[in-house]
Amino acid sequence: MAKINSTIPEFKAQAFHNGEFVTVSSEDVKGKWAVFCFYPADFTFVCPTELGDLADHYEELQSAGVEVYSVSTDTHFVHKAWHDASETINKIKFPMIGDPTGAITRGFDVMIEEEGLALRGTFVVNPEGQIKVAEVHDLGIGRSAKDLVRKVKAAQYVAANDGQVCPAKWEPGEETLTPSLDLVGKI
Repeated sequence: MAKINSTIPEFKAQAFHNGEFVTVSSEDVKGKWAVFCFYPADFTFVCPTELGDLADHYEELQSAGVEVYSVSTDTHFVHKAWHDASETINKIKFPMIGDPTGAITRGFDVMIEEEGLALRGTFVVNPEGQIKVAEVHDLGIGRSAKDLVRKVKAAQYVAANDGQVCPAKWEPGEETLTPSLDLVGKI
């Protein structure tokens, strides 16, 4: 799997975004926070529930300075067809990247080679292009956008507050920890 603190792979691909086909590259990602959400395929079952959930939280992620990129091994043409055919997918405002060669999917190490599909991989990437959160699910296990938003905000907090860490279930505004000798054995 793609490693924490490793730099995202270089890529250039076509995406369906806001009714148009656009080119998205790894260079476009740098300079801001990003989420990459890999999923197996368009016109499937768990995928639209996840992407719809992510679409429902997109505005909150955008207000936190985060761009979202969904990625499957389908083409950008299939993404448009799915967007046009499904009320759930029609809610999506973030770029839907087509990765028919699997280069991006392999670069994040979530390709199921024998099927040519991606695992359910979620990656939070900092403005320097480094992976700060990596989560991979088997195909039958859907993800929660609400928890993803929490993890993004924790990653942003840790990046902005040197020496502090966020405990389990941390939410913005709650207490954080400053690791020190005084805390050893007291938590």
